[in-house]
Amino acid sequence: MNIRFYNAKILCLKDAATRTYQCIEGELWVRGDEIVYVGDGSDAERVLPGQAALSWDREIDATGKLLLAGFKNAHTHTAMTFLRSYADDLPLQSWLHEQVFPREGQLTEDDVYWLNILGIMEYLTSGITSNFDMYFFPPVDAKASVDTGFRTVQTSGLNNFGGSVELMEENYHIVNEMSDLTSFIVGFHAEYTTSMELMEGVAALAQKLKSPVYMHNSETKLEVEECLQRYGKTPTQLTEALGMYEYGGGGYHCVWMDDTDFEIFKKRNLTAVTNPASNLKLASGVAPIHRYLQEGISVAIGTDGPASNNCLDMFREMFLTTALAKVRENDAAVVGANEVLYMATSAGAHAMGLPDCDDLAVGKKADLIMIDLMQPNMQPENNLVKNLVYSGSKQNVALTMVNGRILYENGKFDIGFDPNEIYAKANAIIGRMK
Repeated sequence: MNIRFYNAKILCLKDAATRTYQCIEGELWVRGDEIVYVGDGSDAERVLPGQAALSWDREIDATGKLLLAGFKNAHTHTAMTFLRSYADDLPLQSWLHEQVFPREGQLTEDDVYWLNILGIMEYLTSGITSNFDMYFFPPVDAKASVDTGFRTVQTSGLNNFGGSVELMEENYHIVNEMSDLTSFIVGFHAEYTTSMELMEGVAALAQKLKSPVYMHNSETKLEVEECLQRYGKTPTQLTEALGMYEYGGGGYHCVWMDDTDFEIFKKRNLTAVTNPASNLKLASGVAPIHRYLQEGISVAIGTDGPASNNCLDMFREMFLTTALAKVRENDAAVVGANEVLYMATSAGAHAMGLPDCDDLAVGKKADLIMIDLMQPNMQPENNLVKNLVYSGSKQNVALTMVNGRILYENGKFDIGFDPNEIYAKANAIIGRMK
């Protein structure tokens, strides 16, 4: 489809290195899955000779609205929607082994398909245009994305309880070849759930496929202490010694890191994906975001799964990322709004291997959101970036577009499914669990 947004405020990166944004007032044009014009409209004929009068399938008056690149949920377990508010108020290990793992073992492929769609619906309401998922049955996860029009990057949750390196390689090819909306990166669940033999296999596969590697890394103090007891190394040092990061990657959570861990992340250009709401709820700790930035280490933001968060809301994650960093450092000036918005959009896109989805610019994918500024929490417009990070809310998301297709607008979904059917499926799945 050809879609024209006009009378819009358009937030674009001016300088990625300094995390500087500029707001353009004018128009943004989408042709198919691509952005073909961003500007005030006066130079359209020069920029797109002979195409300034495109035949529009739709023209959207964006008066009082702000367009920006969609948020990237850089770590989640989407299908865990069935455990939302089911096993709360427990420490991580008890939560996992006593509540989560036994019920996950009862999931079918069909269950995971419907539960993924429920999660995708929630992403859309929060302006999330792609997610970095780790869960069972990757081809099923990918099919849910294709069927709804959503963009999903996946990694493996391989561990001692299920999966194999061979199956991961098979899924890698299936998902990467399925659609331009789906991709797959090598990974595994965590050091504390995965044998040395399996981790060695992951490292070998990453080198064979020239893939980055992601895993849960140093989420809790206990996790790091037990890894040191087993191997004499932290999870970061162990996986580095195994040769996992020849092609980059990163870790999820990255709360309890030592000096050598920081050196490895910097040397290998790894990304630390912070999950502040989940870390708070499970009392895992507060990640050292300010130090990552001081060291020049990229930081992205994820919600984690809906069983440990329980809300797939990027606005909440952005606020917690900056607020917790300020409290941790006892310095209100650290980890400012521009840096956090960059983490939630561009840094997440780069971590997920989506460089064409990191900004609103000609030639980029049309993965964008439209924010309603004409609401009390977004006025006055002293600083749009700070409004988004410090006072923005899901209520401000007026439209979410993925790959040039509007999937959510004014509270309504256009994903090919009846929301009530999805809600019924999710309740039936958890209802039969023992």
